[in-house]
Amino acid sequence: MNSMAMATHLYTSYSPITSKTITTNYNSNKALSVPLHKSIASPSLSLRTTARLSISAAAGATALQVDGPPTSSKGPKSLPFRVGHGFDLHRLEPGYPLIIGGINIPHERGCEAHSDGDVLLHCVVDAILGALGLPDIGQIFPDSDPKWKGAPSSVFIKEAVRLMHEAGYDIGNLDATLILQRPKLSPHKEVIRDNLCQLLGADPSVINLKAKTHEKVDSLGENRSIAAHTVVLLMKK
Repeated sequence: MNSMAMATHLYTSYSPITSKTITTNYNSNKALSVPLHKSIASPSLSLRTTARLSISAAAGATALQVDGPPTSSKGPKSLPFRVGHGFDLHRLEPGYPLIIGGINIPHERGCEAHSDGDVLLHCVVDAILGALGLPDIGQIFPDSDPKWKGAPSSVFIKEAVRLMHEAGYDIGNLDATLILQRPKLSPHKEVIRDNLCQLLGADPSVINLKAKTHEKVDSLGENRSIAAHTVVLLMKK
């Protein structure tokens, strides 16, 4: 039998989710079963579903294909809240300033980076972008673009805040953890936190900042790198 295709329209009244099987027998006396899933709808609503059935025969085998309605290509839903996580890590090298949360911290090493290497602000930006379902900071502000060479990370965070407000969200709360062996951040934490609040336009009561050492383990504990984690909750305005 030559390969052939045929189309049919299935008219069905949909109620609770069920599954059904279409079985067909062709000359080969082989039965083919294809699951057909129904969707929930009002009992009074009759839905028309178009399915294309194609039957082909090759080397004695018969195939049945069902193409249902096209899937939706809509963007992300407008949710009442969104959660994002950010992570960043930079090498610490002599000859660079150590900038954390927009504050220059006295230290013999700083972050080697294309921009100012602010590990905290980079991390916060990624958390906000992640919550919005957007590309990460490296895609929006690529290090291959010379215009970001030495750029202050406040530029990146202001853009992330703009995108957040454009999407209709505000900061619900933010929790950040800095990981570095040296220097001790206790004397600088409140200044860093206050500056972060200003950049985000957020009340200090919803911004939390913690600092931990890495117990002298790996590059973090050996003062060869610095890292940060951030979790942010965005709330619909």
